[in-house]
Amino acid sequence: MNKNQTTDRIKRLKRERNAVILAHNYQVGDIQDLADFVGDSLDLSIQASRVDEDVILFCGVHFMAETAAILAPDKTVLIPDPKAGCPMADMITGNELRAWKDEHPGKKVVCYVNTTAEVKAESDICCTSANAQRVASAAGGDILFAPDRNLASFVARSAERNIIPWQGYCLVHDDISAEDIRRKRALYPDAEVWVHPECRPEVIDLADRIFSTGKMVAEARSTKCTNIIIGTEIGIIHRLKKENPGKNFIAAKDDAVCRNMKKITLDKVLASLEDMKYIVKIPPEISRKARRAIEKMIEIGRSE
Repeated sequence: MNKNQTTDRIKRLKRERNAVILAHNYQVGDIQDLADFVGDSLDLSIQASRVDEDVILFCGVHFMAETAAILAPDKTVLIPDPKAGCPMADMITGNELRAWKDEHPGKKVVCYVNTTAEVKAESDICCTSANAQRVASAAGGDILFAPDRNLASFVARSAERNIIPWQGYCLVHDDISAEDIRRKRALYPDAEVWVHPECRPEVIDLADRIFSTGKMVAEARSTKCTNIIIGTEIGIIHRLKKENPGKNFIAAKDDAVCRNMKKITLDKVLASLEDMKYIVKIPPEISRKARRAIEKMIEIGRSE
């Protein structure tokens, strides 16, 4: 079966199953082009809470599909590859967070959305890279921030409170170096540099703008810059080029690839709809507790 035949079969099954396809900005171009909605973690969380369809097929990594299942408990949530995980999300467990809370009694826990449902259930509020600063401001008092140390560092720059970070990190963003930025700037001296807040502090220092992927997409439509160096996972460049054909988007690091995101393929999407696999289920008590933290995050996201 060629790509067009596979895509046609997916679209037909999607109608038959009354399904909607959500895809993260880091998915491969074929998946983005097929999806009903493409966005960052905050966008996708909001969308999952609003869908009318019976089935949500989530093209992203596992914690994102978990979030959809928590926000839409009456829907069937599918992930085409259950092994599409997130190494950063695996850097803290529910037990580890509970022990950390015991060491810092009374402090609020801000949990990055890149975590398991169990970790979210132990947190006061979730955040995404799009609203982490606003969430920290709303949380009040000293904050335990898990799991991303780089995002915590970025939030701490504008926070009027003590941010205590867990020592997790994104393998892709943490691997983008200051030298990568300098090298691309030398090649494109007129370019602006936009980087994701999961990047290291020294990379943040060299950037012109610090954006979530959703903000990159929005700003790309209005910027007058022709050349833009993008410091995040390279999957987003497909969308940026597609929506802004007159502009040149350059990867800060050419091999900034999330291998887990790339586990989702058209063939796996087709198999998922054909066999209604793999269903994402969350234990009810964990789902109930995690939902509170996620809904607080969405409320702040909507107030932007």
